[in-house]
Amino acid sequence: MVMRNEAADIVQDKTEDLRESARSLKEKARNVGSAALNATKAKYEALSDKTSEYSQLADRSIRENPYAALGIALGVGLLVGFLISKSTED
Repeated sequence: MVMRNEAADIVQDKTEDLRESARSLKEKARNVGSAALNATKAKYEALSDKTSEYSQLADRSIRENPYAALGIALGVGLLVGFLISKSTED
């Protein structure tokens, strides 16, 4: 009977150790996930700000030089059309 109680105590201790390890790992995973989420939000905000800034810059450049912008758009369109037509011929 004593042996059985000792074995039960050992099993109980190991079970508690495993539960504590699981709690610790869960908390660490939650902290890492939270840090990753915060870092991602910060990167998104920075990227969003840069995108808005570049969009305003492009808008201003087009308004200041509409013919140059039109010429560039036409040239890029012709180049893309030429490349696509060449790739479909092969």
